[in-house]
Amino acid sequence: MRLLHIAGARPNFPKLAPVHRAVCIAGWEQVIVHTGQHYDLAMSEQFFEQLGIPTPDENLEVGSASHAVQTARVMERLEPVLVDRRPDWVLVYGDVNSTVAAALAASKLGIRVAHVEAGLRSYDRAMPEEINRIVTDRLADLLLTPSRDASETLKREGEPDEEIAFVGNVMIDTLVHALPAARASGFRSQLGVGDGAVVVTLHRPSNVDDPVRLGRIAAGLRQLATTRPVVFPAHPRTRQRLAAAGIDLGEVLVLDPIGYFAMLDLVQSAFAVVTDSGGLQEETTALGIPCFTLRDNTERPVTVTEGTNVLVRDPSAVAGLVSELTQRKPQGRIPEGWDGHAAERIVQALAERDR
Repeated sequence: MRLLHIAGARPNFPKLAPVHRAVCIAGWEQVIVHTGQHYDLAMSEQFFEQLGIPTPDENLEVGSASHAVQTARVMERLEPVLVDRRPDWVLVYGDVNSTVAAALAASKLGIRVAHVEAGLRSYDRAMPEEINRIVTDRLADLLLTPSRDASETLKREGEPDEEIAFVGNVMIDTLVHALPAARASGFRSQLGVGDGAVVVTLHRPSNVDDPVRLGRIAAGLRQLATTRPVVFPAHPRTRQRLAAAGIDLGEVLVLDPIGYFAMLDLVQSAFAVVTDSGGLQEETTALGIPCFTLRDNTERPVTVTEGTNVLVRDPSAVAGLVSELTQRKPQGRIPEGWDGHAAERIVQALAERDR
């Protein structure tokens, strides 16, 4: 069997890595296509190296653009690759523009599509990722879900049972695999940060494009930084928005984007995480780290119902919520299938549909 993996942006890489390893063990042929959607090619290459992903067989180099232009470029440049390679399956990951573009291009050529991380919903159509998730799931021939609630969502939407396979969370496969190397990286020590830091990430337009809301978030982070270390690896776009709005982060330690091992070393020992990232909601749940998600909703509700994640709609409340952890920390549990073996179940699901 020949598989073709689509990776476009940073959130895809930790999902691709364990699946690629599991397919190697199965002995199938596989092709990696990097769409080039990632904003920083050097950072992208660092992720591939750290996660043990081979150099991509194809790089479409689509670059940054509007949602429509970026999606169109991926479709246009991917189509001849699909015609040439003729895979049995195209594997798409998550919810970035490359995901939906590849699903469209492959479907129009009659090539089967498997969606890793299917069935997640925020029910917020203002999020471009939500549109990508819905369209990809409608087109996919195999829906590989990370949680039981995601499977139930797909059934309610009318997807047939035989196209849905609960496999668990591949992000946690990568976390389990990488944790020893992350701890050995010494990144926290290099920063001079102990076990009591608050780790922050922000990138969603709903948080960083509104100067008033961004200012309120910054005020909360400044307040937190007076009591404990606050470390903020900042997306370039977020830094631009902070600078444009003239927002000062005070004693917050702002870093350039960092690699996967460095980030995992920070998170696994954090006092708390403040974020709007989907992946960090999952990783903190698996690690038992309190997470405060600056959003009105989440496409990963299992991290709230079973994990350590709390949705924070009012950013001015963050400092108080984090401070309360000294008296009471949330008690969560690791969801079913978040055990480091999801990729093996993905290979099994693909094999069963090729008999």
